[in-house]
Amino acid sequence: MSIVRLGLVQTALGAIIVLTTSTLNRVMVVEYALPAMLPGVLVAIHHAVQMLRPRLGYGSDMGARRTPWIIGGMAVLALGGVTAAGAVALMSTSLGWGVALATLGFFLVGLGVGAAGTSLLAMLASMVEPERRAPAATILWVMMIVGFAVTAGVAGKLLDPFSPLRLVVVTGGVSLVAFLLACVALIGIERGARAPVAHDGERPAFSAVLREVWEDPAARRFTVFVFISMLAYSAADLVLEPFAGEVFGRTIGQSTALAGLQNGGTLGGMVIMAIFGSGLFGQRLASLRGWTVWGCVASAAALVALAFAPRVTASVPLEALYVALGLANGAFAAAAIASMMQLAGAARTGTRMGLWGAAQAIAFALGGFGGTVVCDLARWLLGHPAQAYAAVFLGEAGLFVLSALIATRLAVPRLAQLRMTPMKEALS
Repeated sequence: MSIVRLGLVQTALGAIIVLTTSTLNRVMVVEYALPAMLPGVLVAIHHAVQMLRPRLGYGSDMGARRTPWIIGGMAVLALGGVTAAGAVALMSTSLGWGVALATLGFFLVGLGVGAAGTSLLAMLASMVEPERRAPAATILWVMMIVGFAVTAGVAGKLLDPFSPLRLVVVTGGVSLVAFLLACVALIGIERGARAPVAHDGERPAFSAVLREVWEDPAARRFTVFVFISMLAYSAADLVLEPFAGEVFGRTIGQSTALAGLQNGGTLGGMVIMAIFGSGLFGQRLASLRGWTVWGCVASAAALVALAFAPRVTASVPLEALYVALGLANGAFAAAAIASMMQLAGAARTGTRMGLWGAAQAIAFALGGFGGTVVCDLARWLLGHPAQAYAAVFLGEAGLFVLSALIATRLAVPRLAQLRMTPMKEALS
């Protein structure tokens, strides 16, 4: 139940994130006809701030409890979500002031996600036995995707017909409910748990702790993989909803619902990986590395299909392509998350999580902004929106292929082996 309660916090995180990084992006590009680079810059700010994750994780490692870091981060995240929505509404009357306020809003969103998300994962790794960390992390991410999917579906219905005031009200309501849900879920959860303090006597310097983590070859190799794979994962993040609206004429509610379908597919991919990775259907299907590699390959194939979507949707619905992309992304992500939890270790857990979170944040900042820049440049060069979006999707597919090649060098155990190890030790 403690794992499920932590998962509810992850659900709350996902509920706010999906509105700020997906729906607000769609409003700026489609409803306001602003360049895609504007939301690209704003979302890049939100990711760039998360470069502070190693420092935030170090802070939670050195303290007596992680709960205050999570609740404080959720409060900042909720405030940032409401500020960002108000800023986008303000853009309809004053673009300059709206952009200035949006910069503050997305800064707060990034700071809140960094503080709450890093400490949440560190708490999970500290509270759960090593052989259960991978499935526990999968549960957390599944529940975050549930937050994405449910929020996207409900908000999509509430936002039609669109108005700036409706956007602020819906975002404010979601942010308040998410914050309260996180607070209730965390009540007493650290009672009796091992304190996160990772030092004896004098507190080590942050630079020394970070250097210690970076000198671990497995941690360093995984950091490189996280960066490349997340660059691939995020490159189309800010163009998927505008793609549905501009190329296929979908309304804001319909495109938000498509995002919900994609996130639902991601949820399905995670569940499928967790079931088959458990070893119930044979050891050959329990390889975390195999799921990571083939999840990346499948993601590349789905993106190629989306690039040619205007030609194939007569026989394959657009909804099916979004679900397929979600399934592939979910399988890859669940395997990568499970690998991350196994490599987290018992010492410097918050700093390790922070390092990988920072690599992900930098990749998301570069990927999200880079995708919008490629989209705008391709639109200017090719003169057709469908071709511009196709350029982004094909570039992202290439990055996923590169990620698959890097993943072949990751040495992580099978989930089934991890679960059998304690039993073998007990029998011996």
